[in-house]
Amino acid sequence: MKITVINGTEKKGVTYRLKEIFLEGFRSSAEITEFYLPRDLPGFCCGCTQCFRTRQDLCKDAPYVQKIEKAMLEADLLVFTSPSYVCHCTGAMKAMLDHFGYRWMPHRPSKEMFGKRAVIITQCLGAGEKSTAKDIKDSLSWWGISDIRCISFKLMSEIDWNKMPAKKTAEMTSKVQALSRKMTSIDYSKPARTRLPAKAKFYMVRMLQTNLGKQDPEYTDFKYWKENGWLDKERPW
Repeated sequence: MKITVINGTEKKGVTYRLKEIFLEGFRSSAEITEFYLPRDLPGFCCGCTQCFRTRQDLCKDAPYVQKIEKAMLEADLLVFTSPSYVCHCTGAMKAMLDHFGYRWMPHRPSKEMFGKRAVIITQCLGAGEKSTAKDIKDSLSWWGISDIRCISFKLMSEIDWNKMPAKKTAEMTSKVQALSRKMTSIDYSKPARTRLPAKAKFYMVRMLQTNLGKQDPEYTDFKYWKENGWLDKERPW
């Protein structure tokens, strides 16, 4: 199997340690590709709208974005990690998610994403671990992913793994290992089931695209949906 990991920071701190613990159960059998932000996608979305209006390869950061997208589309499991920065994901993670706005369901979602599984790992000092996970989950769900597992931790006094109380690190390790065991037990030859919320979004957008197509048959997103057969009987799941 293949796993693609998107690290929201280059720092090898607590979030990095949690991610490494999660991946331990996969290393002997999986091909793991990792990206570290912002190193592997240093540019911010400038709002040129080329990806929406015409083609995504016209984005100024296309060489970075398309490399990440290729790895995600080929993966059986996606892993996203981010510490909480002021109660939200890192700026680098947000910048990456912005670059994939054209893959949201109201635009041109990838069929492959509807069968993906994803894990989100977050942690914070004080508060914000859940809102950080939500920042990432919002995008993933609008990409069409239904099977999203989130594991988040709240730290109260220390952000250096080696200085944290042994009881706390043992607790976090145990929970991450439990999730890892669940994920390694899955048969990845079968796509994840597309659940009702994702289907509801799809059908809502399908009506929107049908109406937009009546107004402008050359509209980029409408043509994409039509070419995929989604305005007829074909479905991405």
